[in-house]
Amino acid sequence: MAVVAGEVSGDLLAARLLGGLREHLPRARLHGIGGPNMAQHGFVSDWPLERLTVRGLFEIIPRYRDIKRIQNSLRDQLLAERPAVFIGADYPGFNLGLEMQLKAAGIPTVHYIGPQIWAWRGGRIKKIIQAVSHMLVIFPFEEEIYRSAGVPVTYVGHPLAEMIPLQPDEAAARRALGLPEDANVVTLMPGSRMGELKYNVAAFVGACKLLRQRDHSLRFVAPMAGEKQRQYFLELVAQAGLQDVEILLTDGASHTAIAAADAVLVASGTASLEVALFKKPMVIAYKMMRASWEIMRHMGYQPWIGLPNILAREFLVPELLQNAASPQALADAVWEQLSDAPGRLRLAQRFTEMHHSLLRDSARESAAAVMQVIAASPSPSRL
Repeated sequence: MAVVAGEVSGDLLAARLLGGLREHLPRARLHGIGGPNMAQHGFVSDWPLERLTVRGLFEIIPRYRDIKRIQNSLRDQLLAERPAVFIGADYPGFNLGLEMQLKAAGIPTVHYIGPQIWAWRGGRIKKIIQAVSHMLVIFPFEEEIYRSAGVPVTYVGHPLAEMIPLQPDEAAARRALGLPEDANVVTLMPGSRMGELKYNVAAFVGACKLLRQRDHSLRFVAPMAGEKQRQYFLELVAQAGLQDVEILLTDGASHTAIAAADAVLVASGTASLEVALFKKPMVIAYKMMRASWEIMRHMGYQPWIGLPNILAREFLVPELLQNAASPQALADAVWEQLSDAPGRLRLAQRFTEMHHSLLRDSARESAAAVMQVIAASPSPSRL
């Protein structure tokens, strides 16, 4: 069985699926491209996950040949091997192209999770129809979208809704980080990719400096995805002349950092949903290369980019993008979240309702869907 995850979030998603599959297939060989969470289930990565991780439209150009070479090599390997199923964990730019070639050769393909064709690039559904034997989706409204297009689909719930408790323990999180339980805490999540850090760190930390001027008791926490990210974060802070802003950097522990917070300044993406599931007020912000922004800002189908706002179908929390994400604007927005006690209670209630809507046994349901795909395969393949 082959699996490809191209980013940290995909590694987490695929790991839960593999955990469910191991109950059905305890001795199956699992390989492809993945990270440490997948490795915990006996997965062997044929290439490092970091070889695929990239963001933006133009940022991929210098990496394209290397990524294409990996895709072609893996394709040839899988066409010769003929696994029982190929599972693409998110990363659609890479996985859909690979899935199309494998499906055409008679190898069943599962894509987990559904590309956000409801947000942008709706024309991609044509490629999905050709590439995907079965789609696994993590938001309830997606099931009808794919079913109406003729793509077999299963809603399996969002794994994060299971991983994050319905009632997070803020006091325990603060003790784990060595923070006073009565502190006012702002957590920064500028992104796990190097490109995200490049464009977001200066504005995020600049906002902290302004917030500290308003309230000297504020504590700031920033979880780092790895040592490379930590060093680059510190380098960017120094380049911006913001070394005097005291920030507690944690090695991973992003959920602890969120649980400890009174408010979170977060880059758009899965992290914003994590913050919502922790029932925390937030400000969503995102910056990228200007050329990428000029193209992508015209490609969206709806007014929101943050997952909490998309799921709510309204601006529950502020979104400040590109030039709007200045240190002053970010500081003002975070301060408002810290100061609005009734608003914090309303958000907590809305986020609790959101949590319940996403809660399923995703490992069991996704594994069951994959086993059905394997069973329906017209010709035997290798596990």
